[in-house]
Amino acid sequence: MSDYTLKNLKQDVEDRAPEFGLAPNMEARFATRTLEMESGGVGYERLAPGFRVPFGHSHKTQEEVYVILSGSARMKIEDEIVDLGPWDTVRIPKGTMRCTEAGPDGVEILAFGAPHAGPNPQEEADMKPGWWSD
Repeated sequence: MSDYTLKNLKQDVEDRAPEFGLAPNMEARFATRTLEMESGGVGYERLAPGFRVPFGHSHKTQEEVYVILSGSARMKIEDEIVDLGPWDTVRIPKGTMRCTEAGPDGVEILAFGAPHAGPNPQEEADMKPGWWSD
């Protein structure tokens, strides 16, 4: 028998946005544990039209790749703001602060990274509330 894991990101992976007070403007499904991944990570995010994630973040050891599935977004990467549309793919290196804002139709994003090491995933990420303010 082959060794693989099959899950549906929308049905089998819990939406974590409500526990952080981000619903209904954001949906965040992190499938790394559900998929039993050992050396990679994957997540799905949906942002409502015009919604800006209320914090910036960076990672100490992992880079991430974001793929825009539908809609549009602006992403602030350090001091630069980048416009993104369907199938645009952006790699963010470790230690680089970023934040996303959905366009007028909202945005769906598939994110790839690495699993959070250790018992406390928050130690891997540096979160800065209000980092992107106009």
